[in-house]
Amino acid sequence: MTDFGEPRTLGVPASTARLRFEAEKRESGGGPGRRLLVVDGEPAFELSFWCGSCPLLFRRLQSARQTLSLESVQEVLTGTLSDPDDGGVIDAFGALLPEGEYLPMLLRVEPRLVIPGKEGDYFSGEQVASWGIDQFWGLPEYPHTPYYRTFETRVDASAHLYEFVVPMVPPTWNTRERVEEYAELMGRGTVPTAVAISTLDVCEPSMGMPDDDQYRHWGLTHFLLDGHHKLEAAATTGRPVQLLSLLTPGESLAESAEGARLPALRTQPPSARVSGT
Repeated sequence: MTDFGEPRTLGVPASTARLRFEAEKRESGGGPGRRLLVVDGEPAFELSFWCGSCPLLFRRLQSARQTLSLESVQEVLTGTLSDPDDGGVIDAFGALLPEGEYLPMLLRVEPRLVIPGKEGDYFSGEQVASWGIDQFWGLPEYPHTPYYRTFETRVDASAHLYEFVVPMVPPTWNTRERVEEYAELMGRGTVPTAVAISTLDVCEPSMGMPDDDQYRHWGLTHFLLDGHHKLEAAATTGRPVQLLSLLTPGESLAESAEGARLPALRTQPPSARVSGT
């Protein structure tokens, strides 16, 4: 199931929003510094740099220590939403976000937990194939968090879409009993719903880089606000979970025409990229 709602304006003034995006100021001047996702005033994640030719990135920072679950909608989210607008979930989470335009996406995903540096890791796999390793550290980019891979598909001959679900806190912080409860619920056929805020970053290596496989990487990254136990239960049992995500075009590194293609791309069959195609 994939259902895209109509774009809408949500949120509160950025100064009062629990979650917001910021550009860190460089001490020496000369333009913006790190691009950050901030939760309750503390930098939680460093995101892809502005340049467009830098690698895709979501890097958990030391102050990322909490989720943004809302008790008022937990009963609704325990079940399957049939429409993005069901149960007032969008408005409830919209009150946590900075004022802006958001595109609601209701997706059904089958998450696969990835440990950085292990099998299936995007950062030491597909990214290294295009950008190589970091020239200073001599290592791949490191996200400092386990994450979930959920979907990928071909955009065109020179671009590929990768989708990630990034927990605010690592799965090892989850309560085992709650994970087991959701696993049992899923075993009875229920598909519960998680909630996220999303960005679409389109990144491409600079021409002339010593890469083996140069193409544009479309990174659709869902930062998990609610549903950490559900995602782990789904990954553990191999069952689907629903994801209500609010895409923020204004905080994405993508052209409007690229963002407009996302609904159609997300309904394509999943397909892995073959190197050089």
